[in-house]
Amino acid sequence: MTKMTKLAVAVLLGLTLLSSTASADVKKGQKIYLKKLKAACGFSGAKFAHQHTQDEWEAIKGSGKFAAEVKKLCPKSQLKEKYVQDVYDFAYEYAKDSGNVPSC
Repeated sequence: MTKMTKLAVAVLLGLTLLSSTASADVKKGQKIYLKKLKAACGFSGAKFAHQHTQDEWEAIKGSGKFAAEVKKLCPKSQLKEKYVQDVYDFAYEYAKDSGNVPSC
């Protein structure tokens, strides 16, 4: 391979890795719920996500009050800002009107 081809492949690989780690993930949100919130909430992830519909979760997140809503549902919890997007994706995916049920 020429130097230019090697460089192009390296750049493409680097961009692929960066883009995949920067996006939020439902499974990651589920793991965060299990590790950080389940004990504080006292109920399963299914019950947590079923507190609202997808539209309601979207409105809460859009207004910037997602962390406050988590605190309201789970008063003993402390959700760090870096986890908000992943936990939101989890809650949205398994909302009461989604028909999906998490395994936690």
